[in-house]
Amino acid sequence: MGKQGNAHIVWDWNGTLFHDNVAIIGATNAAFAELGLEPITLERYRAMYCVPVPKFYERLMGRLPTDAEWQIMDETFHRYYAEHRRTCELTAGVPALLAGWGAAGRSQSLLSMYGHEDLVPLVRNFGIEPHFVRVDGRTGPSGGSKAEHMVRHLGAITGVEPSRVVVIGDAADDAIAARHVGAGAVLYTGGSHSRASLEVVGVPVVDSLEEAVEEAERLAA
Repeated sequence: MGKQGNAHIVWDWNGTLFHDNVAIIGATNAAFAELGLEPITLERYRAMYCVPVPKFYERLMGRLPTDAEWQIMDETFHRYYAEHRRTCELTAGVPALLAGWGAAGRSQSLLSMYGHEDLVPLVRNFGIEPHFVRVDGRTGPSGGSKAEHMVRHLGAITGVEPSRVVVIGDAADDAIAARHVGAGAVLYTGGSHSRASLEVVGVPVVDSLEEAVEEAERLAA
């Protein structure tokens, strides 16, 4: 395998490996309803979404939510999402892509801002956990950036050089987290962001996970 054997992908979960757009938009609108806000369409969500999440709400409300409003919205979002994620599936082709990357002697891991205690059994139930050398979900409060989580995630994986790591995700924050640790990034248009909002980030943007893996192979070469 030579040099290529050390290439490593850090996968995002929500909106990337896990096609949960319907549950996400439903949970967002349930949270909005708690404050009497109008529902949002998926198209508007994808055009406006950003991290940290309170800034996303500011874009839509015209102001930052108060601490009390944020707590209500956050709790409502996670309660609704937990109920409706059960109808969601992996993005098409994911098992084969994971198997193919691993069969080529390369490693991969999963880092999500979804809560760790909820993430692990969900990944396990889909039967894909063995493909990853590490699976990490968010610990601590929700709503923040992935950057510091990425530092801890890669720090816990031995034998991985950041310059040979590529983060594949659906959000600008995935690229920011990759840049924070000196890794590459590829952004996928099938999740939380529109193509237009991803293209301003300055990393490769693709319309399928197959293309994402091809770009990851090129970037990690």
